[in-house]
Amino acid sequence: MTSSLLRGAATALLIAAASMSAWAADEADAIEPDQPGIVESSSTVGKGRALLETGLGYQRDKSDGVRSRLWSTPTLLRFGFAEDWEFRVETDGYQRLRASGADGTTRASGWADTALGVKWHLQDSDGERGKPGLAWLLHVDMDSGSAAFRGQGLRPSLRLTAEWDLPRDWSAGVIGGLYRDRREDGGHFVGGILGASLGWPIAERWKGYVEIAGDQLASTRNGGRSVSAGTGVTWLVDRRVQLDASLNRGLTKQTPDWVLGLGVSVGF
Repeated sequence: MTSSLLRGAATALLIAAASMSAWAADEADAIEPDQPGIVESSSTVGKGRALLETGLGYQRDKSDGVRSRLWSTPTLLRFGFAEDWEFRVETDGYQRLRASGADGTTRASGWADTALGVKWHLQDSDGERGKPGLAWLLHVDMDSGSAAFRGQGLRPSLRLTAEWDLPRDWSAGVIGGLYRDRREDGGHFVGGILGASLGWPIAERWKGYVEIAGDQLASTRNGGRSVSAGTGVTWLVDRRVQLDASLNRGLTKQTPDWVLGLGVSVGF
């Protein structure tokens, strides 16, 4: 009886050890999506690999007596053409807007603009030395969407993202940058981008984060300041699939009151 129990216990330990070893191997090669949040990862997908990040977004806002609801399908496709370089295609996808005010209700639907870009992974993070992982991101938004959602001409942006590995699997991130846009009167202007995040482990394969982000920092004439505070959770289903959920609260008039996101990332 005792011998059978010992054999059973030994077998269970071997199975558990094998499972932990397999997960550790998977975890070392696991995807690192940029979503959710504005503070993107400093990693690239690796040469010859691709990562699709997509989902469903919902915005609710009330401003100047107008209530608006916007549904979108934000999508980012990343393809590694070198170990530290990736090509990126990003869009808010198909959108549907409903706005109600004193003058009645208006509806619009169509495709958002598309942005093309590259990311360059500059250095790996080193938690023992306090050295962050760094990456540059260069994007150009194009006026390629439907008339209701189309921007003004080509809008380039340059961002630098930094990630720190902290004790107990916590992490911190900062992103900053500049973008160039065009007003409806044809004049150009330059605005800022700035965000910070803090992440922590919730359980095995589960992580949470909080974030404060300014994705549009400009004068009132040039669109004002869009600043929000948010939180979210990610679940690494396996090394190639991640699910996420996020909730953001707008802190300025130019920011939607609430933004909800549900996403999935799949590596190839």
